[in-house]
This record gives sequence, C-alpha cells and structure tokens, in this order.
Amino acid sequence: MLAGALLPLSKADEGMWPFNQFPRDAVHQKYAFDVTPEFLDHLRLSSVRLPGGAGGFVSAQGLILTNQHLITGCLGARLSEGFYAATDSAELKCVGLEAAVLESIEDVTAQVVAPVKGKDSVKELSKDALTQRTAAIERIERDCVSKHGDRCTVVKLFSGGRYDLYRYKIYGDVRLVFAPENELAFFGRQRDSITYLRYGLDAAFLRAYENGQPAATPNFLKWSGEPVGDGDLVFASGDPVSTNRLATAAQLTFYRDTALPIALPRFATRIQLLTTFSAESEAHRAAAEPVLTELASAYKIAAGKLIGLRDDRMIARKTNFEGKVRRAAERDPKIGTEGGKVWDQVAAAYKSWAPFERPYQILEASPAPGSKLFRIARQLIRGEAPDTGAIDDAMETLLLTQYLEELRRLGERDAPVKELLGSKSPKDAADALVKSTRLKDPAERQRLAVSRIAGGKSDNNARKSDDSMIRMALLIEEHASRLGKKHDELIGSLETSAAEKIAQYRFKLFGAAEYPDATGTPRVEFGVAKGYPDRAGVAMPYADTFSGLYYRANNDGPYLVPKRWLDARSASAKADDARSALDEVTALDFVSTCDIGGGDYGGPVVNRAGELIGVTFDGNLESLPDTFLYTDEQARAVHVAAQGIAEALRKVYKAGALLTELGITEPPPAASAETRTSGQPRPLR
Repeated sequence: MLAGALLPLSKADEGMWPFNQFPRDAVHQKYAFDVTPEFLDHLRLSSVRLPGGAGGFVSAQGLILTNQHLITGCLGARLSEGFYAATDSAELKCVGLEAAVLESIEDVTAQVVAPVKGKDSVKELSKDALTQRTAAIERIERDCVSKHGDRCTVVKLFSGGRYDLYRYKIYGDVRLVFAPENELAFFGRQRDSITYLRYGLDAAFLRAYENGQPAATPNFLKWSGEPVGDGDLVFASGDPVSTNRLATAAQLTFYRDTALPIALPRFATRIQLLTTFSAESEAHRAAAEPVLTELASAYKIAAGKLIGLRDDRMIARKTNFEGKVRRAAERDPKIGTEGGKVWDQVAAAYKSWAPFERPYQILEASPAPGSKLFRIARQLIRGEAPDTGAIDDAMETLLLTQYLEELRRLGERDAPVKELLGSKSPKDAADALVKSTRLKDPAERQRLAVSRIAGGKSDNNARKSDDSMIRMALLIEEHASRLGKKHDELIGSLETSAAEKIAQYRFKLFGAAEYPDATGTPRVEFGVAKGYPDRAGVAMPYADTFSGLYYRANNDGPYLVPKRWLDARSASAKADDARSALDEVTALDFVSTCDIGGGDYGGPVVNRAGELIGVTFDGNLESLPDTFLYTDEQARAVHVAAQGIAEALRKVYKAGALLTELGITEPPPAASAETRTSGQPRPLR
C-alpha cells in the first residue's frame, strides 16, 4: 500500500527491466497487450551481448544483427568501403570479438546473504560480513561453471537488496558478414550525432560459429514484413550501461550549476579550434577527425544533461519524490530518522566541494582534452600502458596551447604556472614541448613504460625521465593528486555509500515494483514509436526516409553519400519496373519512447508479434538527462528501421544470399511505401 502511494503517477514508458522482473500488468493495463513469459524468453534467448553493446539473432544459422559502429575494429581498412560476404567461406573472422546469450536467471539472494544472518539490508555491513558475501558469490559462480560449463556471474541489484545468477552461453568465434560504408553508418558524423532527424544506416551483420560451423540458433527474431507505424508498441533489448537515477536533488543541482557549466566550454572551444584546423588541409582533417569525434561525443553528453537539468520540472520532480521516500524511510522502524540523514550529508558535501570543481576538472578529471602527448605522459607516470599511434605535431601544439591557457587562467594558487611557462606565452611553451619531447617515438614510450620491482617497490622509469612532456605531467601531478584525494574524501566515497543506502531504502519500500539502476547486464524496455517537438518547438516525425538522406547529401562536409548510393538512385530513375527502383519513402530511422542506455546500442527492437522491426543505435540529445531521471516528453531512442535495412540490402548492395537467409521476400508490385503502413502515411522528410 505504501509503495503504491509513493510510486510516481506517470504514464511514461519508464524502466530498464531485468527479464525476470518485467512489469507485465502495467503494460497490459496501458496497451491491452499480454507480454507472456514465452515472449520474454524468446526475446532474451534471441538477444546477444557484444563488447560495448548488443545484438540479436536473426536466423537459425547464427546470423546476428548489430550496429556498424560496434564492429569497426573488425572492418579495419574496409571501414570506408564496407564489406559483404556472399558465402560462408568469405566471412571475415573478428579477432577478440565474442557474443554472449543469457541462458538463465536465478535469484540467489538467500545463498549470498545466508552467511551474514541477522543483518538488515539497509544497514552497513562489516568488513568480515562483506568478505563472507564475496566468498559466497565466488562459490555460487564456481559451482555454476562446474555444472554447466558456461560463463556465470552473480549480479548485484538494488545495491545488495537482491542478487541474481546470470548464466551465459559464449560464442568465441564471431565473423563479419555485412557492414555498410562508414559514410552511411555514421552519416552526418559529429553534427547529426547530437540531434534527430538522423539518416544513419548504422547496421551490420555478424555470424556466430561453433566448431568451425555456423552456430545453430533456433531462437531468433523473424524479420517483420510490416514497417513500424506511428504509435506502435515496441520492445527493445540490450545491456544498458550504468545509470544514476539514485542521484539526489543536491547532486543534480551541483551538476547543473557547477560541474557541467565548467565542462561544456572546455569541449566547445577545442571543437571550434579543431574544426578550423581540419579545414586547412586533408592531412589536418585526417588527424583531427578521431579527436573531433571523441570531443563531440563528450560535448553531446554534457550538453544533453545540462539541457535537461535546466528544466526546473526535473529538479522539482526529483525533490518531490525524494522527500516522499525520505519521509517513508524515516517512518520505517528498521530505518528510522538516522536513515534520512543521508540526503543532508550529500547536500553538505557537495556544497563544500563546489569551489574545487574547476581546478579538479582541469588538473585531475579531464586534463588537456584531446592531447595525446599529455595523455601518454600521465599514463606513463601513473604506471599505465601508454596509448599507441602517431602524433600530429601541429594538432598537439594547438591543443596544448589551449591547455596552458587554461592553466594560466587557473592561477598560481592552483597550478604551477610559473614553472610551466616561465617567461613564455602558452603558444611558445606548447611549441617547445612538442618539438622537444621524445614521446612521439613509440620505442621511447615502450622504454619508459617498463618498470622493475626492486626491494618490494616499483621503480617507475618514466618518473626519472628528463623528457619535457614527462616533466610537465609531473609538475601538474602533485596538484592533481592532492585534488583527487580531496575529491575522494569529500564526495567520492559518500556518493557510493549514499547511492547504496538510497537504493536499499527504495527496494525495501517498493520491492519488485521498481526496476534497479542499469548495470551493463541484459534488460528489456518498452515504448511506442512516437515523434516529439524539439527544443525549438518543431514537430519531429516518428520516422524519416531515404528521401531525407538524399536531400541532406546535397550539403557539403559530413553529408556525403557513397558513390554506389548515387549510382543506385540514378539507376532507379531509369528503371522500368518500380520494384527494382530504390523506394525513397521507405523508413530509414525511427524513434521510440523506449528507456534505453548506452549498452543498448545494437540491440534488437521488436513488435507485438516478437518480430524484428529495427535495431537501436543512439538516443537523441534530449534523452541524455535520462541517466538521472526518465521523461518521455522529448527523450527518444533512435533505431535503424528493419524496412530500411532490407531496402538497402535489396536495391543498393544486391545482397541476395543475405536477404534469402533473413526470409525477406520481394514486396508485391502494387504495394508502395505510403500504403504498406497501418493507415499511416510515410513521413516525406
């Protein structure tokens, strides 16, 4: 009764739900659809976990659909032209890539907590009790492996309120079948990655092998013959990376008013500098593009969070709900008034820390963004393996100049400005550093990375080096490590303990009516295909089409369509049979209200029939604050439409063997994109 009174009265499609805790009643009440155990089991057994994301089996012969951006390492030099293996023998082995299927889930909470009898879940455990739990978890995992031979992992949920044993079947031999050109998969590049409409064909096919043969996978997702329609109920599976929905209102206020406003201008300045730099020559563009991608991604994440947090409704919702949980916890005899103090402790800690956030970001958390030389120098002095690859002197000078400018503005009190600059300007100092350092030589990096153990202590070669970049990193290290220690003392450990306590309070109050924070393990989400008004009030359609792709291709820069796509359009214009022409009003990408996280990318999206209608590849900018608090007003998951993938395979890539395996047949002559939906016109965007 208490849980029902506390849970937010929301119709939002919220939740990254474990497969054994799906809210079947809520979905039935809202959508009049019964999500049966068989439906969930089939989706779970058809879904795969990949490094950095997810995928789904789409044939009985181990064929996996995922994102192109998750397997670029397998493509290697083929990234620009794409890849297609028309036969099994031509499939390309992806070294180090494995696929995992969640075979079973078992609640083992009683076995984990049994060694610590008499302990209430909302109390802090002693060191001995934690050791006992760790030993119990290791024993459970060991017994599972011994019995089944699979990979077994005990997953901690609700900060220890529940423990589930996940058993995975592993496919260690995974091969590449198809991937489009990078210009199509990442169409619009950094510019479009922060927005929607999107026109990316971010899809790829892999195949799992066993004993040198394509794996037998009876659980797979049938390719839907019907395109997704506006308002259709959809389900997505994946492995969302950790969320922070237990963050307090005080934490969100700190992120909004202090941390994010410091971080954003630092990324924006460097993006602007590198954009100008990359326009100067093809060599500059090639050097800058990977760094621009990295910085643009960081900017997108920070900007999206800030946009959401500046919506006063979000903080108000968090404060209101937080107050209800706190009061309920304080009334609970097993928690009491002491339990409510956790929110006061967090608020006081962040207030004390706020003045240190700027130097902390510049010196410790995010020093010299984009500079490979500084990153290598810090890695070496901290005993970490250094980055590899070539260094571009001009770009490094540009980025280090900007970093030295930041240090100068920070001031002598917080940074060793005089020792770093002397009488030089930041530009001259950066130029001298890049010219004199030996870290540009991979052999020198390797030599400095070697440390020996003498007398029980590590002898770090890098710290004894007279290299200019190493010296710079060491000058900053004293200030950085001091701030890092202060951060850990004031808020680092408190963040963890507070989140654990709040999670345990909420689990005690709500039980299975609430989903746990994401842990990078398999989850299932639900929602509807639905457009939204963007921040400018412009209505965004639920889906976009190939026609929009070609329209954007008329622009310069990142809006480039590969030649084979231009040829396909030209051939379509001359085709006598409409069925052989590229249908430009076929949906390419669509959005839904599914509550996704980063590890959901590559995961399958299915309809009520459990048939595949898309693959998740991103979220829009407005979805980024969902890491703190979900809302479906503007936040959307972005998916590549199955119909768009099929149209591309058929008309552009001529991938007949792949289409046959997927069971995709030629549409009837009378069917058109406008009439193949459930009464909904196709968006001509």
